[in-house]
Amino acid sequence: MEVNDQTVRHEMRDMIGRNRRPSLEQQIFMSIETRQSWSIAIIALSLLFLSYGSIYISVVALTEMAREFDNKRAIPALAYSLAWFGGAVGGLAMGPLAERIGIKWTVSFGATMAASGLALSSQGAVWQLYLGHGLLIGALGNAGINAPLLIYATRWFDKNRGVALALVSSGQYLGGAVWPLVFERVIPEIGWRQTMLYYGVFEVALIIPLALIFLRNKVPENSSGSNVGAAPHKSPTVHLGLKPNSLFALLAMANFLCCVPMAMPTAHLIAYCGDVGLSSQTGALMLSVLLGCAIVSRQFWGWLADRTGSLITLLICSLGQAVAIAAFSITQDEAGLYFVAAAFGLGFSGLIPTYIFAIREFFPSGEASWRVPVQLLLGGMGMAFGGWFAGYLFDQFAFYAMAFSSGLAFNVLNSAILIFLVFRQARRGARNEVEAEKAFA
Repeated sequence: MEVNDQTVRHEMRDMIGRNRRPSLEQQIFMSIETRQSWSIAIIALSLLFLSYGSIYISVVALTEMAREFDNKRAIPALAYSLAWFGGAVGGLAMGPLAERIGIKWTVSFGATMAASGLALSSQGAVWQLYLGHGLLIGALGNAGINAPLLIYATRWFDKNRGVALALVSSGQYLGGAVWPLVFERVIPEIGWRQTMLYYGVFEVALIIPLALIFLRNKVPENSSGSNVGAAPHKSPTVHLGLKPNSLFALLAMANFLCCVPMAMPTAHLIAYCGDVGLSSQTGALMLSVLLGCAIVSRQFWGWLADRTGSLITLLICSLGQAVAIAAFSITQDEAGLYFVAAAFGLGFSGLIPTYIFAIREFFPSGEASWRVPVQLLLGGMGMAFGGWFAGYLFDQFAFYAMAFSSGLAFNVLNSAILIFLVFRQARRGARNEVEAEKAFA
């Protein structure tokens, strides 16, 4: 009996010292996860895959569109950026709206608005391009799909929330891996305007039936919104010794800073390949390799976040992205660019879902409907600024090295914030371990 008591004391001391809650057996609870949870995750993945094809038409057709606007790449680049920014801003309203009227209706509305935005953008005037992408595709379209689906999916999971978030959010990158290859073949045949029109019809025809048939307005998470059943390291009352909103602000700032360099290769890789003498087909394939690696590695980052927590995972991904964005600025040969593109995909892929995971790790579930959209807003602002800023710098200097170098500077600031938070978490854990030793002495 003495040995058993000592074993229990050591186990509890270890958990308290590491800021961990008791194991699943010690909590004696039933997980909310079922086979239906994973079915919902697959449907959400498919919906995001379909919806985010709309923003990649302007990426593939960037140089062709720029020719119609006095060779100013900043114009189509800004349209792409406005789609990201609008989607982020609109998510602030669409997240709470989905909880009021139901997820299936916001997703259906979003698909309809995105198709309308493609139709308007196809008319070709600069103001139509901006309004179609920023308001219709972004603020009313993808905003009604992205943030509501990410919030919705997290409430079907407790033990494997990080893996589920990684899977669902991979829909954006799966779209980025597949649709550029399709558009690269379609646009030379029918033009970017007709491609936008046809894709809008295709999007509505698939997304609305899928949403109405498979999405459920009720979710299995307990009504109290607690994280019972969450992974052992989760503790919504712990804020690393910071005020809750201070921690939230630091996470939001880090999110913006990481998304600025993230947007630069994804928005300009095809155009960059053309500048160094590679074909548009090669550029489209390279973008698919980048985003394909992101899809695969994102599952690993979700697994890692479930086991080590969000902050360590974020820091590793941030450092990986910094190395890759630096390599882009000095690489121009085809083989080297394929390697750097793959490395960039492996590094950056875990960042966005892990910021959402951090919100669910450090804050109560009941606050997710506004905290998650705010995080997506800051991330979208970073993506929007990064995509536009790279195009602006190219227009000023006629090469992309300056853009990639500026992206590295933003990435360094992001890593600095994450190092600060990881340090506070480690110091707090060490302090709790000392207190645990005294308590069980």
